[in-house]
Amino acid sequence: MDIFIQQLVNGLTLGAIYALVALGYTMVYGILGLINFAHGEIVMIGALTSLAAVKPLADSGLPGVVVVLIGLAVAIVVCMILGFTIERIAYRPLRHAPRLAPLITAIGVSIVLQQLAMLIWGRNYHSVPPLLPAGTFEFLGATITQIQLIIIVVAAATMAGLMLLVNRSRLGCAMRATAENPAIAGLMGVDVNRIISFTFIIGSALAALAGVLVSANYGITHYHMGFILGLKAFTAAVLGGIGNLAGAMLGGVLLGLIEALGAGYIGDATNVCTLAYVLPGLDGLCAADPTQSLLGSNYQDVFAFFVLIVVLIFRPSGLMGEKVAERA
Repeated sequence: MDIFIQQLVNGLTLGAIYALVALGYTMVYGILGLINFAHGEIVMIGALTSLAAVKPLADSGLPGVVVVLIGLAVAIVVCMILGFTIERIAYRPLRHAPRLAPLITAIGVSIVLQQLAMLIWGRNYHSVPPLLPAGTFEFLGATITQIQLIIIVVAAATMAGLMLLVNRSRLGCAMRATAENPAIAGLMGVDVNRIISFTFIIGSALAALAGVLVSANYGITHYHMGFILGLKAFTAAVLGGIGNLAGAMLGGVLLGLIEALGAGYIGDATNVCTLAYVLPGLDGLCAADPTQSLLGSNYQDVFAFFVLIVVLIFRPSGLMGEKVAERA
């Protein structure tokens, strides 16, 4: 029972991160019908940018939470600018092109961002300073860290705020109108280009937050960290019903639970210390926390993509894939 509770907590933590990233996919798809495969790299840029802002302040004497908030603010601003730039330069000129052209462009943007990050930050793994509270407490035999609680609470509050924005604000009304019919929305006075840009900006801000949370939870960042995370978040969006905000949240949480429970009962967890001799930059992390582990197990990726295959075969529209008014 204690293993089940432990993996349940781990799954909720991972699922909260997946849900934040999946929201970026589903918002863009809901408005443009475009799968922004560069979204995972925006998560990576957010994590590395936050780390670059945090490291000089780690020994400044400021409270750790303040330093993390500063890093988060920097990451959000950078990712919002990056998301706006990508939409304006890479996607807007292809808005009326055949669907294959934006898809290839998205993959190209993803590769470009990866290579730029590698040139700026290098190939090595980077350790994240332990600035957030590292306390733990026991619950029904499971060990829950304060960082896990912070991730779950912050993600839940962010998703609730996004739902209020989409359903209760004028911007959200314009987003829903644009998603329903851009031409008619434009005739009604909605600046469609502006709304699409806002959608990319909001999605990029969520990606920055997810990047900071995942790097804080696992203690490392890397220029390639956004690729698999992005694919899994896309799987979560498809599972819940891409184009549906509530579906993206549900899909993210379900995928996190499936991975965690599968990894807990089938796969063996991979410890950072066992990889210290293979992955440069992990020695300091291992010395700081010998129990720190990476994402799940050797089989964790299999569960995510097996779920994607099953959903595409038996329910291509996803669990909540019907056309609903609140999609964005």
